[in-house]
Amino acid sequence: MKYLHTMVRVTDIDASLDFYCNKLGLTELRRYDNEQGRFTLVFLAAPGDESAQVELTHNWDPETYDGGRNFGHLAYAVDDIYATCQRLMDGGVTINRPPRDGRMAFVRSPDGISIELLQAGDALAPAEPWSSMENTGEW
Repeated sequence: MKYLHTMVRVTDIDASLDFYCNKLGLTELRRYDNEQGRFTLVFLAAPGDESAQVELTHNWDPETYDGGRNFGHLAYAVDDIYATCQRLMDGGVTINRPPRDGRMAFVRSPDGISIELLQAGDALAPAEPWSSMENTGEW
């Protein structure tokens, strides 16, 4: 058995690709447009880790997806959690659970999917502004 990917449904493919690729840093590996089925599949992965993929499924006909939190979350290890969170904030992403402990943070995609960011290796020393930053919304 081999892990292939996790699929999440997205309502706005452009906003989702902006979040997952431009802000979070994933890379688009391949895309499949199905005219007959009226959907697009986009497969993403962290650079250098193509074996752990996320499949974004965009149905062309509008649908409402709520309760993104019941999906659970995607998790990524990052080299510097503070730098990653700062880059995301600078890109307009809300840090729902700041990395107060130097180890873990949560953000949400445009469709409400929780993304857990974990410091690779040991936790970083607590630092401001993260140490005193409150949670925002749900994560």
